[in-house]
Amino acid sequence: MLSDTLLSKLRQAGLSDKTASVYGFLTSVGGAFPSRIALETHLNRSTVYKILTDLSIKGLVNEIEKGKKLYYQVEKPQKFLRYAEQTVDRAKDAFEVANKIFPELEGLYSLTPNKPKIKFFEDRDGLRSILEDHVSEKKPYEMLGFANAAQLERFFKADFIRKYVKQKERIGVTTRGIVPNTDTDRTYTGRMYVGIKKHIWLNLRHIPAKDFPFNGEITIYGTNKVSIINFEETHLVGIIIEDKAIHEMMVRIFELAWRGAEMLEKK
Repeated sequence: MLSDTLLSKLRQAGLSDKTASVYGFLTSVGGAFPSRIALETHLNRSTVYKILTDLSIKGLVNEIEKGKKLYYQVEKPQKFLRYAEQTVDRAKDAFEVANKIFPELEGLYSLTPNKPKIKFFEDRDGLRSILEDHVSEKKPYEMLGFANAAQLERFFKADFIRKYVKQKERIGVTTRGIVPNTDTDRTYTGRMYVGIKKHIWLNLRHIPAKDFPFNGEITIYGTNKVSIINFEETHLVGIIIEDKAIHEMMVRIFELAWRGAEMLEKK
């Protein structure tokens, strides 16, 4: 039986998880019919057939006919070593070609007009980086946002939020936001902006949480940036888009929503 350590090393050598399982099993028994391989590796037969075909093309297994059925034998380990060497050679060749055409690609890319810069972030550290970018500006500006205080406080410690607020005060960032009409959102400013200059305090409009539920945050900030955060626990992800046209479009969308939120508050 193949050890987990050897399976792990086969993956490190370039085989996928499923391919490593099939190749590793054949190595331990010498050869087998696809039905037995599927049974022992807990893979369905169609997947096993695809993997065996690929391994055969690579020269790592040999396909023969036994009793009108296909039987697969593993080749000598030297074949696996040669396959690994060929993979390295192909990678080197690809790198050399990429290196040669890089200046041409870079030149073409530089000629492409109006390219928005997009940065992707994952997990809590990534989301912290997005908030830190909000307060990396050098000059005062008005931040606009669709936010959810409950989610913000769930994912970030109070100390981090207060530091974020202090940075906003230092730069002179004022804020208008549209948030759910919940106890957490209504009391957020009073809890997190203690000791902060009054003109920096949040100007919020509250909308019915049951009618407009959202589990994320959109922030329009700086002179040309928009950040979007998904606060879903299983898929923490966020992006920063740096583009003047998109920024201005999002400002217009926010202003329209701001007017709508005012009418909802008056109901």
